[in-house]
Amino acid sequence: MKEYRHTLPVALAVAFGLLALVGLLFAPTIGDALVSWATFLAAVALVLGIVNLLSVHARRASAGNPNSVVLIISALAVFILALTDYLGLTEEGVAASFTLVQAPLEAAVAILLAFFLLFAGYRLLRRQRSGWSVLFIVSAVVVMLSQTHLPPLFDKLFGWLDGIISDVIVVAGMRGILIGVALGAVAVTLRILTGSERPYDK
Repeated sequence: MKEYRHTLPVALAVAFGLLALVGLLFAPTIGDALVSWATFLAAVALVLGIVNLLSVHARRASAGNPNSVVLIISALAVFILALTDYLGLTEEGVAASFTLVQAPLEAAVAILLAFFLLFAGYRLLRRQRSGWSVLFIVSAVVVMLSQTHLPPLFDKLFGWLDGIISDVIVVAGMRGILIGVALGAVAVTLRILTGSERPYDK
């Protein structure tokens, strides 16, 4: 019985993994069906996660945690807006809530992150004065100045430097990260298909 507990999950994972691979490559109908099943399971997992999150914060709210109360009220408000949008009672209520609440919060966090990065670069420059630390602080200052209102001459100069940093250096780094993520996903997939990696058996 213990052997089946270890071998059966591996056999199912390898079988469905190979079936999905064959379906995506040679039989699109099978691949689309498996993708639909996976999407449905992901949606069910998302709903269960939301219910679990609300239950955890409900217990914390009953213990007197005000942050949990705010989270529960916000989640219920968004759910009610989504329901009224679906029934036609409101128009784009969820989108308006994200525009009026989520977007300003993200902008505030982005501003704080920029200052934190600048302060971190300053501390790094004080502790370790190297070429990389100087490059970090100079890049942060250039990017921040390019987003402010400056005289036309300086605005054009910093805009040009920001374009080089954003369109060349940052894009190259993002592509390198994406290539690394893709290679890592392929490696993990091959390990799961061969039974070497067993994330479902932990």
